[in-house]
Order: sequence, then structure tokens, then C-alpha cells
Amino acid sequence: MKVIAFNGSPHDDGVIQNALELMCAELEHEGIKTEIIQAGRENIRGCVDCRKCRELGKCVFNDDLVNSAAEKVNAADGIIIGSPVYYGSIAGNFKCFLDRLFFSGLRLEYKAACAIVSCRRSGGINAFHQMNNYFNLAGAFIAPSVYWGIVHGSNREESLEDAEGIYVAKRSARNMAWLIKSLALAKKEIPLPAVDTRPWTNFIR
Repeated sequence: MKVIAFNGSPHDDGVIQNALELMCAELEHEGIKTEIIQAGRENIRGCVDCRKCRELGKCVFNDDLVNSAAEKVNAADGIIIGSPVYYGSIAGNFKCFLDRLFFSGLRLEYKAACAIVSCRRSGGINAFHQMNNYFNLAGAFIAPSVYWGIVHGSNREESLEDAEGIYVAKRSARNMAWLIKSLALAKKEIPLPAVDTRPWTNFIR
């Protein structure tokens, strides 16, 4: 079993990296392998809606880490995405990455997913919900916790003072480990739901 975690911050030694390391340590303790990928400082262009991924099964742009990241997630049992809050939203470069990653062939149905965000003071809930939208539309199961997945602090040291935020992150990871193990057992015993042809409804014709 394995989880792929993505750091959407441009910093590899900041609050998000620290939160991901703590979450991955919890998963490793439960016997689940982890890998953290630094995506936030990569030069990643946004989706241009060319829709070539529907023909290719992957993004047409093959000069960054989007396609290789998708392959790793498709082979894994779960995904964690973490981002700092920029103007009440996901960090811009990371959103470009997520838009293309989730649109161009990612297979997350019936897998476990979790999000974590960091902010100095506010805006975290909005960014947290934005990231969970990716999971909902991908058919993933979101690992719960006891509060929104937000860690406060301007740097790694400050974030360690947010005892509740750290607790929520760790609790999310422990719940994610349980969810991954439960899904693995369920898939052996219970058939997946039937999938019908999806209707597409345009509101303006």
C-alpha cells in the first residue's frame, strides 16, 4: 500500500512540508509507504482546454511532472495534496498542476484522499474546500478528521505551536490509513457499484 503526497508550496522546508512529513510518518507507522513530491516550485503551465488528454489518456504537455505524477497516483492507494493559502485560495502554480493532473487521466475512484492547507491567519477553509472539490469530482473517498485540515504559521517553527492544527493533520493521516485498509478489504468482498452511461446536460443549447 502506498500514498503519494504533493507539496504545493514553493518552499520545501515550510509549513506544508512539515505537515506532510508528519502525516506521512503516521501512515508509515500504519505500514503504508509514502512519497512526497515537490510540485509547488515547478514551472507548470495551466490547462488550455485542448482536450487532447481524452484521446491520449494523458496531458498533451509532456515537459513537466504532471504525467509522471499521474502514473504514480494511479499506481498508489491514496493521495494527499497540501497547499499554502494565497489570497484565500490554492497557490496559483499548484492549482495549474492540480487542474491538469485531475483532468488528464487520473484514476482516483474508490481511493483515499486527504487535503491540508497552511495559512498565517485566515482563508484556510476556502482553500481546503477548493482542494476537496478535486477529490469529489474524481470519485475519491475523503479521509475525515475532527476539524478542517488547516495548520497555522508563517514558517515551520511557528506551525509547531499550532497544537490543534498538528493534531488534525495527524488524525487525518491515521483515518486515511484505516480507510485505505478498509477499502482494500471491501474491494475483495464487495463488488464495486455499477457504472451507467453518464448523461451530459448543457444549460444553454
